[in-house]
Amino acid sequence: MKNLLYIIFFTLFITAGAQAQPAHPDTVLSGIYITSIHDINFKDKEYTVNLWLWLKYKNKDFDFLQNLEVPQAKSVSRSFSTIDTSGSRVYLLMKLQCVMKDSWAIDNFPFDRQKLRFSIENSQFDSKSLIFAADTLGKHFDPRFTLRGWRIDSLDISTGIKAYETAFGDESLKKPHTDYSNFKVKIVINRDAMGLFWKMFLGMYIAFFIAYMCFYIHTDSIDSRFGLSVGSLFAVIGNKYIVDSSLPDSTTFTLVDTLHGITLLFILTIIISTSYTLKLVKQEKIEQAKKFDRMGAWVLLSVYVLLNSYFIIMASQ
Repeated sequence: MKNLLYIIFFTLFITAGAQAQPAHPDTVLSGIYITSIHDINFKDKEYTVNLWLWLKYKNKDFDFLQNLEVPQAKSVSRSFSTIDTSGSRVYLLMKLQCVMKDSWAIDNFPFDRQKLRFSIENSQFDSKSLIFAADTLGKHFDPRFTLRGWRIDSLDISTGIKAYETAFGDESLKKPHTDYSNFKVKIVINRDAMGLFWKMFLGMYIAFFIAYMCFYIHTDSIDSRFGLSVGSLFAVIGNKYIVDSSLPDSTTFTLVDTLHGITLLFILTIIISTSYTLKLVKQEKIEQAKKFDRMGAWVLLSVYVLLNSYFIIMASQ
């Protein structure tokens, strides 16, 4: 009888220990192939990506057709999917179109360099049950059609654990903390910017040179010089509002703000110079006024070109 009790106790101990050991999470092998990135919208902070996604796993309860989660997506639509369960594991292939939200770095716009991020999770199974592994075989995007007007510097695929500081209503957890495994893609892109740069800033530069031509108008036509300068000032302000309307709000001083600010400051300097020339003309110092205009024109243009070149080169690098 005593030996029987020992056997029962030993059996219960082994069973309890086995139940206490955490089960190993199943691995989901994940791969991606991006066919297109388009509709990059700076104002609404979004872009659209078309891609093929495949998943290989053993646990049929994962059901990625219903439980696929794309955390940063505004919308996800599935145009095609096929699933093969004939072997020892499930093979799921689907084509997705996702409208992704992102925060843009516009400090150096239009010579900007952006990081696009895409990730997936399983909405029902946390990291205790499911771990992603990356399928790195082959290429992950089509360089011919993926992105027009931009260059893809790099595309990195990785996996990780994302922590949610909540228990999702599970009172059995001691701390409000839940971990989910995720599959992540980071794409670094930069813009073919020169065409867009001249398209956006050509009006601003023309307005500046119209104001700059005031130095070469005869001192007898002071009214014309003031009229051109003030008109150019408003033209630059209008150009800035047009450019800003296509960009998201920013609390930092961007390249757009810098170039427009420099141009406004130099046009203001031209107006001040014209006022000083007018003062010299009224004092009948005609030769001194002409000499001041020649010197002002040379110095102002040189400094303006140097400042613009410096900030544009720094932004493009």
